[in-house]
Amino acid sequence: MTASGFLEEIADVGRDPQRGGYSRHAFDAPEHDLREWFVDRALGLGLDVETDRNGNIWAWWGPPGRHAVVTGSHLDSVPGGGAFDGPLGVASALAAVEALQEKGFRARKPIAVVVFAEEEGGRFGVPCLGSRLLTGTIDPDKARGLRDADGVTFAEAAGKAGVDPARMGPDAERLDKIGQFLELHVEQGRGLIDLGAPVAVGSTVIAHGRWRFSFSGQGNHAGATLLADRADPMLPAAATVTAVRRLAAGVPDARATVGRLVPTPGGTNVIASTVDLWLDARVPGEGTPGLVAEISQAASAAAREEGCQVQVTRESYSGDVVFGDALRRDLGGWLGGVPELPTGAGHDAAILAGFVPAGMLYVRNPTGISHSPEEFAEAADVEAGAQALATALEQLAR
Repeated sequence: MTASGFLEEIADVGRDPQRGGYSRHAFDAPEHDLREWFVDRALGLGLDVETDRNGNIWAWWGPPGRHAVVTGSHLDSVPGGGAFDGPLGVASALAAVEALQEKGFRARKPIAVVVFAEEEGGRFGVPCLGSRLLTGTIDPDKARGLRDADGVTFAEAAGKAGVDPARMGPDAERLDKIGQFLELHVEQGRGLIDLGAPVAVGSTVIAHGRWRFSFSGQGNHAGATLLADRADPMLPAAATVTAVRRLAAGVPDARATVGRLVPTPGGTNVIASTVDLWLDARVPGEGTPGLVAEISQAASAAAREEGCQVQVTRESYSGDVVFGDALRRDLGGWLGGVPELPTGAGHDAAILAGFVPAGMLYVRNPTGISHSPEEFAEAADVEAGAQALATALEQLAR
């Protein structure tokens, strides 16, 4: 089956009638259906399937062992996300394995397709959670204690899905089996449409992180409380949102976003008692912490002016990642000299790159839009990406 065919099979899973696009989050019902779909399709290709201690699914072509060539991506999405971010890499991996099987390719190394858990952080707030747990770059107790908007912990959700939360954590034995990791992903930008190419090799991922700003004040009646008597946390929260844009604009190539703001109790005629907002900040090199410090100072000043308090908590951070020269050079050669592209988007491949040789392939997105229902890739480009992945896997597994 083609990669487009695999994607078509899951096109109705997790559609979001309110936001548009898809909402598929770690261990919720739509993501559970996608995980079952993946297992079924992998078994149909004769692959041996297992779920690791951290909820990541592995489908092996050949006996699991060292020097394995591993590919894959994720099946979860951001709230109201597009059809390609994550699933394209999984569908392309399945299509690439099937194409190599039909060709009669006999791999000398094990090949595995992996589906990582909670890559987007859309439910529990920390991106690339499955790969972070695998590599030991997040404390298992912190991961187990993460809560979703309904107060359900990651441990509770994982346990309900059949993953023993007590066993979560670094998996050195599994990590040691990975010889190379290669992730295919839809492009999240307009680089390839401007270059006139359907596929690119990833070069770098810029530093990025998430911070929670918790503003506290005095909840009260919207009609009975004079403006002069208020300590309204919504005001410093709003001032922080505008400060994010203003301060980031002064830092070369910085990206900073507030995409989520939650007042409590959230009534129309109620002055909020607390307001939480989440900052996503990304600056190449060592600039991200400095930008966040400036934003934090602005938030503190705005809170004091309104008689409120603010607490800033870092939820995740990853520094710049440069994918290894050797694998990048090989990929470019095998694929006929395709261009290289940097990205401001985080990926599981960037987490793994600190431990094993890792690389990325991007498939052209003519809209340049991602994390949105308008995310798109032409069918011909999808198949070009799957073919590029098959070529890379064949070369790596010889």
